[in-house]
Amino acid sequence: MRKIMKFGGTSVGSGEAMSRTADIIMSYDCQRAVVVSAMSGVTNSLLEMIEDARKEVPEHLNWLRQRHLDAVRGNVSPDIMPEYLEQLEYRLSGLGHLIHLYRQDENRIMYQDALASWGERLSSLTLSFVLRARGADSLALTSEDVGLVASGPPGNGSAVLQATECNLRRTLVPLLNEGKVPIITGYYGADGRGRPLTFGRGGSDYSASVIGHGVDADVVEIWTDVDGFMSADPRVVKGARTIAEMEYGEAAELAYFGAKVLHPRTVEPAKRKGVAVLVKNTFNPLGQGTRIHGLTRTNKDLLRSVALKTGLAIVKIYSSELVYQPDLVARVLGAISADGTTIYAVSTSLSTLAVVVPVESVQEVCSRLKGFRDQVEAVKVKEDAALICAVGDGMLESCGVSAKIFAAVADVGANVELISEGASDIALNFMVGGSKAVDVVKRLHELYIGA
Repeated sequence: MRKIMKFGGTSVGSGEAMSRTADIIMSYDCQRAVVVSAMSGVTNSLLEMIEDARKEVPEHLNWLRQRHLDAVRGNVSPDIMPEYLEQLEYRLSGLGHLIHLYRQDENRIMYQDALASWGERLSSLTLSFVLRARGADSLALTSEDVGLVASGPPGNGSAVLQATECNLRRTLVPLLNEGKVPIITGYYGADGRGRPLTFGRGGSDYSASVIGHGVDADVVEIWTDVDGFMSADPRVVKGARTIAEMEYGEAAELAYFGAKVLHPRTVEPAKRKGVAVLVKNTFNPLGQGTRIHGLTRTNKDLLRSVALKTGLAIVKIYSSELVYQPDLVARVLGAISADGTTIYAVSTSLSTLAVVVPVESVQEVCSRLKGFRDQVEAVKVKEDAALICAVGDGMLESCGVSAKIFAAVADVGANVELISEGASDIALNFMVGGSKAVDVVKRLHELYIGA
């Protein structure tokens, strides 16, 4: 058995959490590598320091030092503590030097990803020593050490799977075969020039899946602070329950459209090789969690889960040229997404293109659309909107599914603002007014999922 275990920020966020995580890792007798996020709050503090040049570097380094020293207190034995302190100071010194370079150089873009990755460099080192104190043959490795190759824009990189797999077979697989327990930095890879490139917030999940793909793992375990995927957000629906099994596509849809359980891209590398993904709760290790794999069901439910994503806006672009200039839609969408803006849904008609984007991106989107003033007659924005993702088995195969779902929407007096149907076989996505969104989720869960 070969497994990749990923632990998030809350799972390594304190000495008690580190101890609990170490217990979980030590409870398995198999080949295992661990991917970690930064301690909770560390990445945010690094990003704040990057943005605010007034923050004193020594003061911030002292804060980071103390956070990690607090975590090892009682968890690392005196015989290896001097070695830990030496390596901790070495990494903090490297961070201080990088901050100095960042503040002196006008070309700061690539420095930002390097600085943002430093929390993982510290947490991986710390957890490795906690495990060593318990007798594990553990070592801390960075993404550069194992050869996790990435490409793309800063802050939104993608793993280069084939190159990464070649590297991992050379760097990581021999360590696993020797019985070692590597602790690897999550959240980022290295580009062709060896520079850190992050995968976006929550990207450690994706890192673990990429590594699982590269070493042909039997399972990738995502250890987080929830019991797995739920039939709805339990904060919204009191009767929501954990889903024991999900198909790859179902999990990917829910992760992308609102379920804050996985990084949306986690499923992709695992699915390519049929590696199962198991979502587990560090604070409830005996819970069943959710197993994501190539699932085939004979008994199909109308709905299995309903996710809600708020903070969105519908931008409607009116142009009589849409139907006569086939490339206009592509150019408009390209302009909207040029700065990394996520487009959650697209709908078209004869003379209207509607796109769903985050509210905070609306001003920039409208500014970019001014470049089409000769072809676009008007742009209208509806900001009070929420996206609902209804996931079920064979959404396109069952007659009348949409009618049943939209009847439930009408039950609570909500209006459907936009529909995205047919692009996915397992999900129906639609927009409603933000004030009615929670009522819609509750009604759908009550009617088609139940307690």
